[in-house]
Amino acid sequence: MGRILAIDFGEKRTGIAVTDELQIIASGLTTIQTKNIFSFLTEYLKNEKVELFVVGEPKQMNNKPSESEQFIAPFVQKLKTTFPKIPIKRIDERFTSKMAFQTMIDSGLTKKQRQNKALIDEISATIILQSYLNYK
Repeated sequence: MGRILAIDFGEKRTGIAVTDELQIIASGLTTIQTKNIFSFLTEYLKNEKVELFVVGEPKQMNNKPSESEQFIAPFVQKLKTTFPKIPIKRIDERFTSKMAFQTMIDSGLTKKQRQNKALIDEISATIILQSYLNYK
């Protein structure tokens, strides 16, 4: 089995999370500058087998796509063409940033540590991935 890699795409930063090889545990991997996402993924895939990409799908409360989907859709299309052998699953990412922030509070992180937006993105990617694992 290969890993499942989750992506919390953002205009500036992108959070990445992965499963273990048995696809049981979701763990935050890193947050990278969005402009470097494809070089990061290319390098990562040289060393790890990934059998699925899970990409967050931002939605409004009425279930319609949020405004940020206009940035994510072209990314997903490029992901499909760059790595055509790896399927992509979209997962509703409503409230993941709020859940990530609450997780940081619950973990006892200081106010200064909770201001680390890169950490919020990584935790959000982990929540997206865990949602997928719970769903499948």
